[in-house]
Amino acid sequence: MADAGRVIAGRARGIRLGGAGQGTRPIGDRVKQSLFAIIEPDLRDARVLDLFAGTGAAGIEALSRGAAAATFVERDPEAVRVIVANLARTHLAGPTAAVVENTVARWLGLPIRVHEPRWDIVLVDPPYDDPSVLLAALTGVGPLVAPNGRVVTKHASQTPPPQQVGLLASERESRFGVTTLTFYRRVEDRPES
Repeated sequence: MADAGRVIAGRARGIRLGGAGQGTRPIGDRVKQSLFAIIEPDLRDARVLDLFAGTGAAGIEALSRGAAAATFVERDPEAVRVIVANLARTHLAGPTAAVVENTVARWLGLPIRVHEPRWDIVLVDPPYDDPSVLLAALTGVGPLVAPNGRVVTKHASQTPPPQQVGLLASERESRFGVTTLTFYRRVEDRPES
């Protein structure tokens, strides 16, 4: 099994994560450190949604650092097996970690989503080759984010997402060469334009 970095902090600190093959781009330690330094104040007891979860590294880091629960959505069966193995390896498997094998678009479109509690932090890391996938995910997830909740997207630096997408407004960016993190906050409920 390929290597997908390590858990940087918290209960599972230092544990190396397995990788999920060539189609998956694991989040690098430098990007992960910056991401979690920024969202750390919102993380304790948060409900986290990890979309396009890949190896599960981002959601696992959130659980390790004190998130109350994490849901991992990934379409690739091999990657889903890796997420399950990584949760077991880090001793974070259990009722607070749900792994869903489905496409993000299909999962977000399920009618039951509107009746679930909202997520405090959403991590979105779609394939870089089609920016429309990121836009669709942001549009679909906006109503599922708790008031004042955060959405963080990882995307190619040359194709930034819009500053505002439905209920989400961009608040900052952090660039790491060809990769950029864009941070959104859910704005107060209002009719979407």
